[in-house]
Amino acid sequence: MRAWLAPFALTLVLLAPPTHAEIRAVIVGVSDYLTLDADLKGPANDARLMAETLLFRGLDPGHLTVLTSDPAGLPAGTTTGPPTRAEILHALDAATAASTKGDTIVFTFSGHGAQAPDLSGDEGGGYDELLLPADAAGWKGSIGAVENALVDDDLQAWAQSTLSKGIKVVALIDACHSATGFRAVGGQGVAKVLDEAQLGIPDDVTPVAGTPAPPLSGDFVFLYSSQSDQRSFEYPMADGTWHGEFTLRLAQTLRTAPDASWQQVLTATTEAMAQGPARQMPDGEGPLLDAPVFGQGSATQRFPVANGKLAAGLLDGLAEGTELALYADPSGGTPLATATLTKVSAREAVLSAPPPATALWAELLSIPPPAPLTLAAPVRAQPDDGQDYTAWTAALPPPGANPDLVPILTEGTVALANADGTLDPQGPGSTPRIRPEPGETKAQALDRTLAQAAHGLALRKVLAGATGRSLTGKAPLTVTTERRAATGTCGQAADPEPFDPTQGVAPCDQLWLTVINTSGTAQDVSVLYFTAAFQVQPIYPPQNLSNRLAPGDSTRIGLMIEPDSTAGLEEIWTLAVPASPDAPRVDLTRLASTDTTRATPPDPMTAWLEPRLDPDTQSRGFSLKPAPLTLLRQIIRLTPGDTAPTPMEN
Repeated sequence: MRAWLAPFALTLVLLAPPTHAEIRAVIVGVSDYLTLDADLKGPANDARLMAETLLFRGLDPGHLTVLTSDPAGLPAGTTTGPPTRAEILHALDAATAASTKGDTIVFTFSGHGAQAPDLSGDEGGGYDELLLPADAAGWKGSIGAVENALVDDDLQAWAQSTLSKGIKVVALIDACHSATGFRAVGGQGVAKVLDEAQLGIPDDVTPVAGTPAPPLSGDFVFLYSSQSDQRSFEYPMADGTWHGEFTLRLAQTLRTAPDASWQQVLTATTEAMAQGPARQMPDGEGPLLDAPVFGQGSATQRFPVANGKLAAGLLDGLAEGTELALYADPSGGTPLATATLTKVSAREAVLSAPPPATALWAELLSIPPPAPLTLAAPVRAQPDDGQDYTAWTAALPPPGANPDLVPILTEGTVALANADGTLDPQGPGSTPRIRPEPGETKAQALDRTLAQAAHGLALRKVLAGATGRSLTGKAPLTVTTERRAATGTCGQAADPEPFDPTQGVAPCDQLWLTVINTSGTAQDVSVLYFTAAFQVQPIYPPQNLSNRLAPGDSTRIGLMIEPDSTAGLEEIWTLAVPASPDAPRVDLTRLASTDTTRATPPDPMTAWLEPRLDPDTQSRGFSLKPAPLTLLRQIIRLTPGDTAPTPMEN
């Protein structure tokens, strides 16, 4: 039943109500389980963060109920309680009873999700989707259910009764289910899902066939932290505080979304998560997906400065070594100085030197140079697969703290999983394998692949950090994408159709970008492709071709997915830099190379970016970025086979 909880996920949906309408929220965070051996570290922190975020956007604390296993630090005036099944249902019913037509109810849940065979016959897929409150237990044969679980049927009934009264429903759920056999074999992240064996569901319990429940009707919008065939993960921040990846990125987006729709929030959150450790793609649905988010986020990209400290920290995506430009006003003006951050905590950071007395605001200039690539200790996918991995393990570098990648020994080679440690999350072969090229030893193949991964991951981080924090600011470009599905022989394609990122592309499919300069200034445009194997490939401009678009000009850029491609999540990066009439063209395809020590870069932007890819750079001079840099990211969900796109001739 996709209408309520298909992939369990974080769902926050806050709408722009009429002036008389009220918003009530029920926030649930389950870190500690009373019966199940399944404690998590992040949900209580998620509940606290979402409570703060909703209050930041204008929610009345008296209309906020937080059910969490750790209520410490919650905003004053909120109602608290334990996150049990009875308390959750009571809080939802109370919110409905207190609301009238036009009001909005927000429901958020962070904790474990699961699936169980559907014994009522109302699920098209044969399984009920579950949220597990603190008092959830295992399967209980006498009731034919997981004891004290919140079943999607329960939530569907509450939601429909609420919607029928003209009340808007907004849901936020950071959990997941997975019936796809993903193997999380070792990483720093924790998947927020319990399988049937962990819940004690007998093998002989089978779903009952029947008539699917009708879809919800009314005004609602749901966001999901991952697709139905993906897991959702929680991770520690630099200070050791754990959060659900989706919760953290969504909260960061909501704080800087003054006039955004939920679709814009979802897109920005997805882009932020694409830079993180887990390869999970959020999803959303509902009639109000294009409605504006309620309240107001920060209308400025700048952080307040007082007493040598910044009123922002890890929760805002900042880190030690971040470079800032200091200003007297919250917008506009000339930079007064630059500074770096030290001693960064969740909500505060210290400036490296006392700022000028008139410097009251700081704007992100660039993130710190990425640390060297770190691997986890290698793990075997199958302990007794009969393969000899001695040469691979001897060539692997020593494991480090907070690893970027997890080497998994499988099929006689090494697969490089993301920090979640999940092997093949997008299907067989979707985790890149290290394959020696002709004449290469295993050690040489490993060195080549790790150098490629280090450069690709560093470039993705540097570009994201250099493009600022604006969500709703008008981009200088519009980019539309068409897909031409392969037909028959590779190279033959069907008629173009709008590209749907949730449906993905297959080998030999073509993707065509139409890029239009909608600004009043000439823009230098570059396009790069980031593969599932962490490689950055130049797409546009071709060598010696001008990439400068005058105001109103457009260009078409095509690529074809290679026929031997495997499944995985990939990205198209469209980059734009405003051009001065007499300045050299900015061609950022140069950054695709792992060699950043070549002769003097041809343009100031490349000269500014290249040193920021080098973790060994000791001093970068704190120079200001030469021009604004825009990054428009398109996530590609590739279905079956290595992911090297081939540029197409227009």
